[in-house]
Amino acid sequence: MTGAATVPPDLNAEEPRVVLSARGLRRDFAGFVAVRNVDLDVRHGNIHALIGPNGAGKTTVFNLLTKFLAPTSGRIELLGHDITRTSPAKVARMGLVRSFQISAIFPHLSVLDNVRVALQRPAGLGIQFWRSLAALDRLTPRAMELLRSVGLDDATNRLAGDLSYGRKRVLEIATTLALDPKVLLLDEPMAGMGHEDVATVSALIRSVAGDRAVLMVEHNLTVVADLCDWITVMQRGEVLAAGDYATVSRDERVKVAYMGTADD
Repeated sequence: MTGAATVPPDLNAEEPRVVLSARGLRRDFAGFVAVRNVDLDVRHGNIHALIGPNGAGKTTVFNLLTKFLAPTSGRIELLGHDITRTSPAKVARMGLVRSFQISAIFPHLSVLDNVRVALQRPAGLGIQFWRSLAALDRLTPRAMELLRSVGLDDATNRLAGDLSYGRKRVLEIATTLALDPKVLLLDEPMAGMGHEDVATVSALIRSVAGDRAVLMVEHNLTVVADLCDWITVMQRGEVLAAGDYATVSRDERVKVAYMGTADD
């Protein structure tokens, strides 16, 4: 019997759209090339890891994408707009938001007030530290919603500085989510964490990636294998390999970069 050919379902599925891309990205420092010819595509709804040995250029790429550094050459696009020469503040307003390796919370404010301060800008209030915190009461419902979404609603009145290290990182993610990012960049979110905290933050990242893109620098390869849809491996400022974890973990060049030559 004849009929229409059956196409495997995965061939019919559309790839998620690219929301952040770089082409030919390069950065020189006084004659030293820190990043060379980097191409990168980050897709909506995906968790994308940027990995590599120390000194591979990962943080420089992060700083270029978020405009803390200007590229020597190359092009960066966010949501279809060229942001190569755009200021960091404008890029953040466009929806590209990053966290840092060192937790950036206000330790002497409550957990709730940390999130309310972060909500000032999207609420049109600007960051106005002279305002009474009571004036921010209208931001409390949204702040509580964010805290519930990250599992911190049981700690709203605690000082942020009294939280465990892992929960401080969760609070930091909540404050970045307050800016309603379309692309969230996380710089070593698991650094210094114990196993239980790693599991908590991994679950949170998986959850928040449902309606945005996440790009993360991460050294914990167990986390990368479990969490990430796509991985870009860097070495000496260049892209060494890219693909899903199964693909890059089989790449002999990646094995050499992490473990040395076969004769070592």
